[in-house]
Amino acid sequence: MSPPQADAAEAANAEVNRPVILLHGLARTARSMNPLAEALQTKGRRVCNLDYPSTEAPVAVLVDQYLLPAIADCLQGEDSVADFVTHSLGGILVRVLAEHDDAPAIGRVVMLSPPNHGSELVDHMGGWSLFRWWNGPAGLTLGTDDSSLLARLEAPGFEAGVITGNRSLNPLFSSWIPGPDDGKVSVQSARLDGMTDFLVVPTTHTFIMRSDVVIRQVNHFLETGGFDHLTSGE
Repeated sequence: MSPPQADAAEAANAEVNRPVILLHGLARTARSMNPLAEALQTKGRRVCNLDYPSTEAPVAVLVDQYLLPAIADCLQGEDSVADFVTHSLGGILVRVLAEHDDAPAIGRVVMLSPPNHGSELVDHMGGWSLFRWWNGPAGLTLGTDDSSLLARLEAPGFEAGVITGNRSLNPLFSSWIPGPDDGKVSVQSARLDGMTDFLVVPTTHTFIMRSDVVIRQVNHFLETGGFDHLTSGE
């Protein structure tokens, strides 16, 4: 039998070497996550930066018909656990994945600017034809209504670290959102019941995944299960 120290070291090494799946946000593409992908690859992680048609289908269809096959192709039956880094809608998709019988085991997840409790922008503009066209059926499920998809999702059964911003590029949008926000999601809405750690950084919703500070914190959480609050600039 191996000593406890060896078992602990082996478990820690397995966590660091788990594949990382990246899920971009609404109306974005995998290119938006490229800086994160490159930083994780520099750390020696195997990265699958997935693309999916975020504005073309409901959440359930995106998960069943796009993400599950893409994740299976990424893992190729070799890995039983995967970590995730998500932006915006991607954070909601990984929560839906976690409740799916065919999904892989989920290790650690870092959510960037997730609308875990919805966005008032959907409440305000969801009836506008241009908004509906631009954001599609998945985007329209991201309101704050108590009967929405978001309200029905369970607390995560995985280690979840949430990073959100408190800077906005759109004063009009921010005027519709209560409290500090990143231009699309309030700091309060980004919080997730049962999350492991939470961090607020001076970034916007649109560019949070490109922040050097955020990229360092993503690496830190995936490696340790927590953020480095001493160097976060909070």
